Amino acid sequence: MRDNYDFSQGVKNPYFDRLKTRSKKQSLTIFLDPEIVNWYKQNEVDHQTEINRLLREYIKHH
Repeated sequence: MRDNYDFSQGVKNPYFDRLKTRSKKQSLTIFLDPEIVNWYKQNEVDHQTEINRLLREYIKHH
């Protein structure tokens, strides 16, 4: 490992500003049936975002 590094040519992380302004979401552990998890994996769906959207829809209509 070097004593000094040159960051003069460094580039700012383009995602940094988005990380600062992310909505305040709460972390939660849930248990899902294996077939539910497998469906999300097979269809390459972002399960956290989709489950959140489905729950919002459910709440809106009940």
